Amino acid sequence: MLTAFRPARRDFSSLSEREILALAISSEEEDGRIYAAYAERLREDYPASAAIFDGMAAEEDTHRRLLIDRYAARFGPSIVPIRREHVRGFYTRKPVWLMAELDLDTVRNQARDMEQDAARFYAEAIKQTKDADTRKLLGDLERAERGHEHKAEALEDAHLDTEIRDSEKTTAHRNFVLTYIQPGLAGLMDGSVSTLAPIFAAAFATGDTWSTFLIGLAASVGAGISMGFTEAASDDGRLTGRGSPIKRGFASGIMTAVGGLGHALPYLIPHFWTATTIAMAVVVVELWTIAWIQKRFMDTPFWRAVLQVVLGGSLVFAAGIVIGNA
Repeated sequence: MLTAFRPARRDFSSLSEREILALAISSEEEDGRIYAAYAERLREDYPASAAIFDGMAAEEDTHRRLLIDRYAARFGPSIVPIRREHVRGFYTRKPVWLMAELDLDTVRNQARDMEQDAARFYAEAIKQTKDADTRKLLGDLERAERGHEHKAEALEDAHLDTEIRDSEKTTAHRNFVLTYIQPGLAGLMDGSVSTLAPIFAAAFATGDTWSTFLIGLAASVGAGISMGFTEAASDDGRLTGRGSPIKRGFASGIMTAVGGLGHALPYLIPHFWTATTIAMAVVVVELWTIAWIQKRFMDTPFWRAVLQVVLGGSLVFAAGIVIGNA
C-alpha cells in the first residue's frame, strides 16, 4: 500500500557510487545519440557542421566506454537501469533535434549547454564517490567536458574554413527567408493592400468608426486565416526546401492579419476624421515598410519596390474611397 506513495524520482544525494556510474553511462549514451542526430539532420544543408557533431558523438562514445570499463571492474557486468528522468532536479535536454527545421546557431548553443551540464554533473559526482580510481575517472571526464568547447573549436577549425562558414551562413539565411520572410511578406502585402478598399469604403460610406472597425477586424482576421491555411496547404517544403508548412502558415496568417489591423485599429477612435487621418498615416508606414523588407531580404531595388507597392496600394486605397462615396 505504501509503495504508491514512494517518490517517483530519487534525490541525487541519495545515489550510490554504482548508481552514479550507471547514470553517467546512460547520460553519455544519450548525449552521443543527440550529437549523432544533429549530425544526421544537418548533413544535407550543413555537411561541415555535421562532421563536427560526428566528432563530438565519437568523443561521447569514448567516455561511455571508459565508464563501462570502470563500472564492470567495480560492480560487474550488470548495469543498473537508471536514467536522467529518474533523478529529481537532474538536467534535461531540450528536444531540439525533433524540430522540423534545425537552426544552426540553436544547435550549437545547445551543444555548449550540454557540455556545461555534463561538467557540473561530474563535479558533483566526485563528491559522492570514495574509490580513488573512480574519482580519477570522473575528474578526467569533468575536465574533458569543460574542454569540449575547445574541442568543438578545434573541430570547427578542422572542418570549417572561411568559404564553408560563408556557405553555411548563406544557407541558413536562405532557409530563414524561405520559411519566415517570404510567406510573412506575402501576408503583410495581402493584408495591408487587400483590406484597404473594404475598410475605407466602409468608413466613407457609413461615417461610423465602430462599424468601420468591426468590418476591418473581420476582413483582417478572415484574410489571415485564409492566407495561413492557403500557405500551409500549398507546399509541404520537401521538394522546394521552403521549410515547415506550419511555420510558413503561421508567418503568412499572422502578418496578413497584422497588415489589415494596422489601419483598422485607428477606427476605435470615435472621432471620424481623427481616426481616418491616423489610418491613412498607418497605411503610408505599412507600404513603405513592405518596400523596405523587399529591399532588405528579397534584394528588390528599393525604388522598384516602392513603385510596385505604393502605386498598387494607392490605387486600392483610391478605389475604396471612390466606392465609399458612391
